[in-house]
Amino acid sequence: MFPVEIETDRLRLVRLCRETIATKELYEYMRVGAPDMAEINEYVIWEPHRTIKDTYNYLNEIEEQWENRDQATYVVYPREHETDEGEFAGVTNLHIGWERRAAELGIWLRKPFWGRGYSGERTSALLELAFKQLDLELVGAAHQDGNVNSKRAIERYIEVHGGQYDGILRNWIPKKSEVRDLHRYTVSREQYREACK
Repeated sequence: MFPVEIETDRLRLVRLCRETIATKELYEYMRVGAPDMAEINEYVIWEPHRTIKDTYNYLNEIEEQWENRDQATYVVYPREHETDEGEFAGVTNLHIGWERRAAELGIWLRKPFWGRGYSGERTSALLELAFKQLDLELVGAAHQDGNVNSKRAIERYIEVHGGQYDGILRNWIPKKSEVRDLHRYTVSREQYREACK
């Protein structure tokens, strides 16, 4: 149902599973103390992995979601003509709510890959998957209050695809000793088609 690999002009999105990335390699990017992890962890809803078993369990969950058709999760790699070609840039997903005929976008990128427009480029590919192949009606994206980089990226690609800002979900994301607001945006299939004309 989900493509195992998606190519864009500058990126390769490859299914995240043990067949495409070793547990130990993924652990090195997601572990406590990994380079850039402190800045990444500031605004993601998952905690850095404390042991390789955490990464093993994470991969089990991701593979199960793929098999159950609940979520398509990909490793993001720059393509051959990009700086850092073939390097692990981060992880992206499309979480499906079949009963709502909707999906949610997610992404985290390592800091060396920030500011390159990769978030918007993978969005275009995943919106095409959602609307043209999976026949969904709505795709959402969100950022936590204070995440200026994600806000800018999301506003840019939502505008390109004809979407809209829907508003704030107050006290939505528990993060250590606080609960943060979440800003939500959506693109409908009709908005997407109109923007593609």
